[in-house]
Amino acid sequence: MKLNRENIFKKHKWLKEQNRPFIISSDYDGFICASFLSHYFNWNLVGYYDYNSIWLSDYAIKNKQDIIWVDLNILPKTGKSIGGHIVSINNELPKGFSSSCNPNVLGKLTNNDFKNKFPFSTLIFLFWLHDISIKNNDIEKLLILHSDNTWMKIQKYSQNIEKWTKILNNYSWGPLLKNINTIEFEKKIDMYLYPKLIDLKIDTKFSKLTSNHLNIKSREIHINPAWDTDVMLKLFNLFAVHIGWTPPELPKIIKRINGKKNRIEINKISKIGLNNFLSKEKVFSYAIISPFELSYTIFNQFSKE
Repeated sequence: MKLNRENIFKKHKWLKEQNRPFIISSDYDGFICASFLSHYFNWNLVGYYDYNSIWLSDYAIKNKQDIIWVDLNILPKTGKSIGGHIVSINNELPKGFSSSCNPNVLGKLTNNDFKNKFPFSTLIFLFWLHDISIKNNDIEKLLILHSDNTWMKIQKYSQNIEKWTKILNNYSWGPLLKNINTIEFEKKIDMYLYPKLIDLKIDTKFSKLTSNHLNIKSREIHINPAWDTDVMLKLFNLFAVHIGWTPPELPKIIKRINGKKNRIEINKISKIGLNNFLSKEKVFSYAIISPFELSYTIFNQFSKE
């Protein structure tokens, strides 16, 4: 199987459009995607979502059907999103995802294919979609491969990485993937990238994965839009200085909608069917986070329609 860019663009024309309003995941992955989309397509950042709460600007509230949800997977049929979680159980896929662009959906992967799931970040999927290559810049490469812990996945899941570079063909993967599984690369992570993130006073947590050579634990960055405005600005400036991307303007948030995040075992969903479960619980967004478990969010203000 190989994915075809032109077929994807025909189905999801909004991927190539200019000046689209968008909401991002409120973590490192979302913010680096925001810089990319602002720089290349002049997209307008209008809010944030952390799978617990949604922060909305006035524009987002008044134009909700125009919004693109980036590095996210939302269920409403009117919503358009681009993200990389597995969302199908036993080949059952909700109609809401027909308007969204997800490499696992395009590849028809389900909870039974978890070890073969899309291994890259949403950012790198955008790189492939628009055939944009990285420059010969060490810090740029570190910043890009930090999204969704991609550098560590390259080390740990080499067979799946190789498989997906063939699925996402007609792209120059060499500059991005070369020499990642080396002590030299890990030293750059430890000596250059992590100190820069720490200097920004960003709250980081360690992931479960550990690097192959220096036993480095990858740092996960989560941003609270309620009080981390200075962190957002510093992060966008970091991307501007080292990658050359024009930073997006921060939206003026006027409303926060709080949801409820839950987890459930997949075998319980299988008994009643995925669509029945989603409809009964009025799920707004969800992701299959392991072969055995699904994480989902509900809001009183939203329904799956």
